[in-house]
Amino acid sequence: MAVEDFDTLERESPHPGRSDVAEYAALARALRGRVDGGVEFDEYAQVLYATDGSIYQARPAGVVYPTDVEDVRAAVETAAEFGVPVLPRGAGSSLAGQAVGPGCVVLDCSRHMNEILEVDPEARLARVQPGVVQDHLDARLADHGLKFAPDPASSNRATVGGGIGNNSTGAHSVRYGITDAYVEELRVVLADGSLIHTRDVVVDSPEWEEIVSRDDREAAIYETVRALVEDNADEIESRYPELKRSVSGYNLHKVIRETEAGERVINLSKLLAGSEGTLGVVVEATLSLVTVPEETALAVYWYDDLLEALAAVPVALEGPVGGVELMDDEVFRLARESEGYAAYARPVPEGTEAALMLEFDSELVDDFEATIAETTERLVADGPDETGAFGVLEADDPAEQADLWKLRKAAIPLLMSMAGDPKPYPFIEDASVPPAELAEYVGRFEGILADHDTSAAYFAHAGSGTLHIRPILNLKTEDGVETMHSITDDVTDLVLEYGGSFSGEHGDGMARTEFTPKMYGPQLWAAFKELKTAFDPDWQLHPGNVVYRDGPDDPGPDSDRGIGADMRENLRYGPAYQSLEPQTTLDFTEEGGFSHLVELCNGCGTCRQTESDVMCPTYRASGEEIQTTRGRANLLRAAISGELPPEELASERFQSEVLDLCVGCKGCASDCPTGVDLAKLKAEVKHRYHEEEGASLRSRLFADIDRLAALGAATAPASNWLARLPGARVAMEKTLGIARERELPTFQRHTLHDWFAARGGPRVPESAAQRRVVLFPDTYSAYCDPAPARAAVRVLEAADVHVRIPDDLAASGRAAYSTGVLDRARLRARHNVEALAPFVEAGWSVLFVEPSDAVMFQDEYRGLLLGPDTPELYAETVRRVCEASAGVCEYLDRERLDESIAFDTSGETLAYHGHCNQKAVGADHHAVGVLRRAGYAVDPVEATCCGMAGSFGYEAEHYELSQAIGRLLFDAVDASGGEPVAPGTSCRTQLGDRPGAEPPSHPLEKLADALER
Repeated sequence: MAVEDFDTLERESPHPGRSDVAEYAALARALRGRVDGGVEFDEYAQVLYATDGSIYQARPAGVVYPTDVEDVRAAVETAAEFGVPVLPRGAGSSLAGQAVGPGCVVLDCSRHMNEILEVDPEARLARVQPGVVQDHLDARLADHGLKFAPDPASSNRATVGGGIGNNSTGAHSVRYGITDAYVEELRVVLADGSLIHTRDVVVDSPEWEEIVSRDDREAAIYETVRALVEDNADEIESRYPELKRSVSGYNLHKVIRETEAGERVINLSKLLAGSEGTLGVVVEATLSLVTVPEETALAVYWYDDLLEALAAVPVALEGPVGGVELMDDEVFRLARESEGYAAYARPVPEGTEAALMLEFDSELVDDFEATIAETTERLVADGPDETGAFGVLEADDPAEQADLWKLRKAAIPLLMSMAGDPKPYPFIEDASVPPAELAEYVGRFEGILADHDTSAAYFAHAGSGTLHIRPILNLKTEDGVETMHSITDDVTDLVLEYGGSFSGEHGDGMARTEFTPKMYGPQLWAAFKELKTAFDPDWQLHPGNVVYRDGPDDPGPDSDRGIGADMRENLRYGPAYQSLEPQTTLDFTEEGGFSHLVELCNGCGTCRQTESDVMCPTYRASGEEIQTTRGRANLLRAAISGELPPEELASERFQSEVLDLCVGCKGCASDCPTGVDLAKLKAEVKHRYHEEEGASLRSRLFADIDRLAALGAATAPASNWLARLPGARVAMEKTLGIARERELPTFQRHTLHDWFAARGGPRVPESAAQRRVVLFPDTYSAYCDPAPARAAVRVLEAADVHVRIPDDLAASGRAAYSTGVLDRARLRARHNVEALAPFVEAGWSVLFVEPSDAVMFQDEYRGLLLGPDTPELYAETVRRVCEASAGVCEYLDRERLDESIAFDTSGETLAYHGHCNQKAVGADHHAVGVLRRAGYAVDPVEATCCGMAGSFGYEAEHYELSQAIGRLLFDAVDASGGEPVAPGTSCRTQLGDRPGAEPPSHPLEKLADALER
């Protein structure tokens, strides 16, 4: 439910059902005395670690960031002394609630324990700490032609430790299986703080006898595990499903194996895989590796019926396939309607209800063409009256394959960005059945959904019998929650009937542990509890996952049924959830409202990725959860839902630690799977803060930087001398908080308008031009560095474009918007729209040298000027001006005007850094295309935001962080080896501030240089 003001929110207790805040404080003090790593037990830390990628939320007691094994041991021992449970956590991308636990001490091993300790290419082994991100490991292994086989979709931020805990896998499980097959050895801290080394041990060998002869926890574990496997052999044989994917319960069926020599080998590593941190804390892992195929090919088969596609899966598996993935019509529909994914959906024929995507690799196939032809003969219908696929798309080009994989992986973000409270939630999505049973199983699954008056999308790993099916429900209502539970009950019955597993991926967690007894029966359920007790006698490690307390004789908290006994508990959104829907200055209609935009964050943690895209630059520099988009969204949601005091939004801490460290790059608007635009949310909340507390002098100066620049230019060169007087920078830092390390821009007495007037205005007569444009005089081009704008004029005129630079336009309002001074930004926006409307009505375009100003017009002006009460005539005017706006290179590329220009380059290599705002709206590639057609060799640099971000890099308290972000870009530019070019003023300033470096050129300057030659 949404409410209209903070005053009506009923705030819950910070620790529902507990009154041990004083005990937590004592525990935090004890931990700080024994742990070298960070210890955070305040409300912010609790909120940040209360959620993961699932539907659940549970506040922990606090968070520890261990630096090494001894820190983990000390934390576990100390928590045990206080009777507080422990939860190890990686990236927090889990989808079943495994990474959250009420009242737990969270051990975040991702911050410090993230080293690759050893790689042995000949033995195909890697030894790593648990916080290593899987993609980082694979990047290290790439030089050896190796990889870690399991490939979850979250591999760009998911940690190896988390993957072991969940027994992860991915799209290629048909080929490679799941994580437990590759975990050879582990070093594990048990609940009593002891450290054990799990590896192959031959039963009854001298090594076995040496282990079990000791009077310690490890000996008891080995003896208990052996006894449980031997005593329950028949139940294990009959109850565990024969599937490539089954990650429910504990791996009693894999912990002991018989070798070819007839020896029985026990390896507890196989048991710890999938145990979700309930048996021990993994502090080191030795992993086996596989070779990377040199080539792959894809074949996508189109079907006009979902069940026909599923019926074809067993036929597809007859061939040498490495993966068989399913997509349905709902995914295609949403992709076509999405600006970000529409291009990937273009190859999908009209009328396609489902598609099977088959991957082949060169280690399995010698002749792709022949193999695909043979597969096509089996799968494609012979005629219109035959069943089967009606067509096939073959892709051997890596770029084309990458686009098809992007379409497949777009399913979850597209579904989760659905408007309104009903969402396709993950709770039963990982159920797996034998592939031969898929079609019949899904047909009956659809019947269950129909009985509950809902629907779902179908996608993912058909080849392994694991479909991600997410029923659409509103969990903010009692009916929605009860329907979720009823669907789960019915589906688990259905899965058992087909000999399947309740989870073929993503584990049990809070979502499925309730139903584990149903899957395994009372005998194995009792064995699971005995196993848990052997490892963890007091059930201190992540209680309630995999097993739960269901009787007074069970260890753990003194209650009849413990955590995990009811999937309806600890929901992030439930019937009691309420949130603020405030009156806002910006229009959030397209996002479904302010609170809906905040709540779009599903916790998947994509903002923790560090190797591609933009999001989230401050996290990449700091490694702190509070500086992710997820962290900021979680804290915003806590404030608007009453979980934090509503006045917290206006607190100095919230402003400085949560909002001010967002650089406003807008990377989240495009990189976040559900499009959580934190920059827009920040602008709104900062504006509210300024209204209540007043804006600082520095904020007001930066918001009016255009007027300050105009004054500086009018008084140059005196204004430049003053800024360079001895002690001037120190004084500015002390009075205004402007970093003394930054050199202020140089003002030009001869402004852009002066230059344009002196040259006689436009050189291409309006009457002779087919195209007419207004070149927007941004503040930096107008008063500090006119060269890029001059270059723009020359290049445009070379394409026979009539160019004008009006002198009655205001600044775009970007600076005021970024600092949250929205009234000022709106005034400038209104002025510019009114001034430019006559040009646009007459067919002119509005072009920009500065990318952030272009995006301000294209995107932010809509939020500033439009709303439900905006008169339609004015709204249409605003939309036309926004649509007529573009960067100069975007305009040249879109119209292919550069093809009419004679360029002369010597083929220099350019290292191009695109502006993050343009990346957010998908417009950063245009400059690359134009520069290449002009004759330059262009290397687009894969890097995040430059870290300057307008005023951010000038602010004294943010200078070090700005530089830390910048170094990520510097390294990427240096690795490229080309001459740096960047369209953004901030980017050129940051790159130019490197020791011994000159400010790079604007792409338009390189184009103008090519004209001059």
